[in-house]
Amino acid sequence: MYSRRTFGKLALTAVPAGALLAKGSKVNGVMIGAQSYSFRDRPLDEAIKAMSDIGLSYVELWQGHIEPPRGSAPEVIKKWRTSPEALQQLREVRKKFGRAGIQIYALNYSFRRNYSDEEVARGMEMAKVLGTKYITASSTVSQAKRINDFARKAGVFVAMHNHSNLKDPDEFAKPESFLKAMEGNSNIKINLDIGHFTAANFDPVEFLDQHHRDIVTLHVKDRKRDQGANVPFGEGDTKIKEVLQLLKAKKYAIPANIEYEYKGADTVAEVRRCYEYCRQALSS
Repeated sequence: MYSRRTFGKLALTAVPAGALLAKGSKVNGVMIGAQSYSFRDRPLDEAIKAMSDIGLSYVELWQGHIEPPRGSAPEVIKKWRTSPEALQQLREVRKKFGRAGIQIYALNYSFRRNYSDEEVARGMEMAKVLGTKYITASSTVSQAKRINDFARKAGVFVAMHNHSNLKDPDEFAKPESFLKAMEGNSNIKINLDIGHFTAANFDPVEFLDQHHRDIVTLHVKDRKRDQGANVPFGEGDTKIKEVLQLLKAKKYAIPANIEYEYKGADTVAEVRRCYEYCRQALSS
């Protein structure tokens, strides 16, 4: 027969990680979260459950998890974005994350050239309904002024996301792309993807230290240099540990969001492995 003390210990170990989020996924002062795009293989409710089971308490919410299903006609998605129903649905989405103990730190809503002014303005409203003042966006340098005007009016900050396309000067890839977009645009910030930055042969540690005041979120993934592939954490050239240690040492309040993109057998198992890698990197 178990003693009361022993039974209590066993009961505690049986509780799913998601039920122990009073402490959250802040590791030695560093916020570790996930880009919900990592769970693009499942609908929103299952993605929330996966994040909760892993023990993650911060999310950058990918628009693909809230918009009509992929494959829907563009006009269907446009109509949904600007409908009254969209904002009501997002109020419910916010409640779901709240019940799971997960903070929506940012909305990932990528402003494309073909987005109407109404769609751009609606993105700002969506962020506020979700309880955040931050949007991350895969967009272009030439769109910065237009986006900034809407963001400033709404009191929202839009952090531009980089890839590794060095051939198109309108794409965010080089350090100067970010600087050009922010020039004169007070509500344009940076969503630094350290994996893509590495693949483009730049140093994310140096850039983070120099521009941390303008960096809203990080995407954490591992890639090889010279446009190399996405690989499991620890197998590429990205300075993941050094980035996390810098956040810890300098107490930069910037969430490090895992973005699972390499090929793996099981999404939840791989994101859990990524999270554990980050925990270990911050253990010393």
